[in-house]
Amino acid sequence: MAIQDFFVNQMLKWKMKDVPEEQREQIAAMFKKNPELMKKISEEIERRVKKGGEPQMKASMEVMKKYRAELAELLSN
Repeated sequence: MAIQDFFVNQMLKWKMKDVPEEQREQIAAMFKKNPELMKKISEEIERRVKKGGEPQMKASMEVMKKYRAELAELLSN
Protein backbone atom coordinates (compact mmCIF):
# COMPACT_ATOMS: atom_id res chain seq x y z
CA MET A 1 0.00 0.00 0.00
CA ALA A 2 2.95 2.34 0.38
CA ILE A 3 3.18 2.89 -3.37
CA GLN A 4 -0.54 3.63 -3.58
CA ASP A 5 -0.25 6.10 -0.69
CA PHE A 6 2.63 7.83 -2.46
CA PHE A 7 0.60 8.25 -5.66
CA VAL A 8 -2.46 9.48 -3.76
CA ASN A 9 -0.32 12.09 -2.01
CA GLN A 10 1.29 13.17 -5.29
CA MET A 11 -2.10 13.45 -6.99
CA LEU A 12 -3.45 15.53 -4.13
CA LYS A 13 -0.44 17.86 -4.25
CA TRP A 14 -0.93 18.31 -7.98
CA LYS A 15 -4.71 18.72 -7.97
CA MET A 16 -4.90 20.74 -4.75
CA LYS A 17 -1.79 22.86 -4.92
CA ASP A 18 -3.63 25.91 -3.51
CA VAL A 19 -5.05 23.98 -0.53
CA PRO A 20 -3.10 24.19 2.75
CA GLU A 21 -0.92 21.18 3.56
CA GLU A 22 -2.94 20.30 6.67
CA GLN A 23 -6.17 20.00 4.68
CA ARG A 24 -4.43 17.91 2.00
CA GLU A 25 -3.21 15.54 4.70
CA GLN A 26 -6.71 15.27 6.10
CA ILE A 27 -8.11 14.42 2.66
CA ALA A 28 -5.32 11.90 2.08
CA ALA A 29 -6.22 10.22 5.38
CA MET A 30 -9.85 9.98 4.24
CA PHE A 31 -8.69 8.37 0.98
CA LYS A 32 -6.72 5.81 2.95
CA LYS A 33 -9.63 5.01 5.27
CA ASN A 34 -12.27 4.54 2.57
CA PRO A 35 -10.93 4.72 -0.99
CA GLU A 36 -14.17 3.38 -2.48
CA LEU A 37 -16.23 6.24 -1.04
CA MET A 38 -13.72 8.83 -2.18
CA LYS A 39 -13.66 7.30 -5.66
CA LYS A 40 -17.46 7.37 -5.81
CA ILE A 41 -17.52 11.02 -4.74
CA SER A 42 -14.88 12.07 -7.27
CA GLU A 43 -16.62 10.21 -10.10
CA GLU A 44 -19.95 11.83 -9.26
CA ILE A 45 -18.37 15.29 -9.17
CA GLU A 46 -16.67 14.66 -12.50
CA ARG A 47 -19.91 13.42 -14.06
CA ARG A 48 -21.83 16.50 -12.87
CA VAL A 49 -19.16 18.82 -14.24
CA LYS A 50 -18.76 17.12 -17.62
CA LYS A 51 -22.32 16.03 -18.38
CA GLY A 52 -24.31 18.48 -16.30
CA GLY A 53 -22.19 21.52 -17.05
CA GLU A 54 -22.06 22.53 -13.39
CA PRO A 55 -19.13 24.55 -12.10
CA GLN A 56 -16.55 22.42 -10.26
CA MET A 57 -17.10 24.11 -6.89
CA LYS A 58 -20.90 23.83 -7.01
CA ALA A 59 -20.76 20.17 -8.02
CA SER A 60 -18.26 19.44 -5.25
CA MET A 61 -20.38 21.12 -2.60
CA GLU A 62 -23.57 19.35 -3.69
CA VAL A 63 -21.93 15.92 -3.76
CA MET A 64 -20.24 16.51 -0.40
CA LYS A 65 -23.63 17.41 1.09
CA LYS A 66 -25.02 14.15 -0.25
CA TYR A 67 -22.27 12.14 1.46
CA ARG A 68 -22.06 14.33 4.57
CA ALA A 69 -22.76 11.52 7.06
CA GLU A 70 -20.14 9.18 5.59
CA LEU A 71 -17.54 11.94 5.46
CA ALA A 72 -18.25 12.96 9.05
CA GLU A 73 -17.75 9.37 10.12
CA LEU A 74 -14.40 9.22 8.34
CA LEU A 75 -13.27 12.43 10.00
CA SER A 76 -14.31 11.29 13.46
CA ASN A 77 -12.39 7.99 13.29
